[in-house]
Amino acid sequence: MQAWKDYQSQHQDKFLNELIELLKIPSVSAMPAHNEDTARCAEAVKQALLAAGCDTAEVCATAGHPIVYGEKIIDPSLPTVLTYGHYDVQPPDPLDLWTSGPFEPRITDGKIYARGACDDKGQMFMHVKALEIMNQTGTVACNVKFIIEGEEEVGSTNLGKFLEDNKDRLKADIVLVSDTSMISMEHPSIETGLRGLAYMEVEVVGPNRDLHSGVYGGAVANPITILSKMIASLHDENNHITVQGFYDKVQNLTDEERKALNSAPFDLQEYKDELGIREDWGETGYTALERTGVRPTLELNGIWGGYIGEGAKTVLPSKANAKISMRLVPDQNSHEIAELFTKHFNQIAPGCVKVKVTEHHGGEPVVTPTNSIAYKAAEKAITTTFNKSPIPTRGGGSIPIIALFEKTLGLKTVLMGFGLDNDNIHSPNEKFDLANYYKGIETIPYFHLYFAEMSKG
Repeated sequence: MQAWKDYQSQHQDKFLNELIELLKIPSVSAMPAHNEDTARCAEAVKQALLAAGCDTAEVCATAGHPIVYGEKIIDPSLPTVLTYGHYDVQPPDPLDLWTSGPFEPRITDGKIYARGACDDKGQMFMHVKALEIMNQTGTVACNVKFIIEGEEEVGSTNLGKFLEDNKDRLKADIVLVSDTSMISMEHPSIETGLRGLAYMEVEVVGPNRDLHSGVYGGAVANPITILSKMIASLHDENNHITVQGFYDKVQNLTDEERKALNSAPFDLQEYKDELGIREDWGETGYTALERTGVRPTLELNGIWGGYIGEGAKTVLPSKANAKISMRLVPDQNSHEIAELFTKHFNQIAPGCVKVKVTEHHGGEPVVTPTNSIAYKAAEKAITTTFNKSPIPTRGGGSIPIIALFEKTLGLKTVLMGFGLDNDNIHSPNEKFDLANYYKGIETIPYFHLYFAEMSKG
């Protein structure tokens, strides 16, 4: 629609500058030191929603970080799109690997670098600007509701209660989410599923205090050594996860489904070159696309213990810790997997140490339908702006709230992301291509238009 293109062209610099200001706020939900920043970011999102055209918007308190809710109701008889996103971001560590400050947005070679640039401030803000375009051009085709949370990066702890308490207010026909990626601008795609998550922390304790490694070494078990051996045993020689019962409920794809998945454009050598690795790694018998989309995984996210300062300190540490995430596929359940892992980890612990396993948070795997009106509207919207049909893919990441939307609100979700796999989300130098940012803003209004048209029957 020409009016949309004209408005976006005229306000392109404004759209970018407003995103830059949002990215400057260090809304790190995992760090209590940034609680004031997350609250400040929530208020900024509220003001952005009002400025974009929402009739009402409010910052809703929770037991943790606040949730921002906004809505624009043009006609109760029209379909309603509930847009979900999050304003919280991952911790920026390690800081020394950033080429500029993580909360000092930098634009280089058509990309904006900052923590949250893609995950999810940049992608969430596309929807805010899309509403502004539709509102200012008098073309809002659906009722629009927003739920923007501040705890996605720490497991969406309080969002479930918010959904339960606000079922009437959150009534809608579909949930629209841009917190995922596409293959490339040349090969647009729509994710049709996400893996679930079980996030654990383990602690291995040996002696009751740190010991001199010369005096006690060789006679007392070193918790770091024991933990390392236990972790190494979690995969066998084929990189198959050894937790008993782990694969019992895994849905295996048919040969046809595997063939369709692997038909997506993918260059393994280019993948390795971009990551700076000589060989890929993973479960024997599966391709990289399968390992990152439709197979469950167990990954070590962090490990610590003993002395890690400058110089030398000959210590035999009292304890060692690690954080472990397991990505899950249908029909695995996060709590069942957490229980299986806890039981297994305790069983493999030798008698020379004590073990503590803590379940932090989790979420369930989801598969979204590709024959729904909403999916077809997203498909048509992307085809309109990219001039080619999107490829259906499976995402390797997790958005725990997606399964909750269906369980609590009875709503399916469309995952229409515009990020790229190489956007360094959760890593130093996170970025978002400006072309993707602007293309998302251009595409989203078409989704609303086509969803409204197709919903008429």
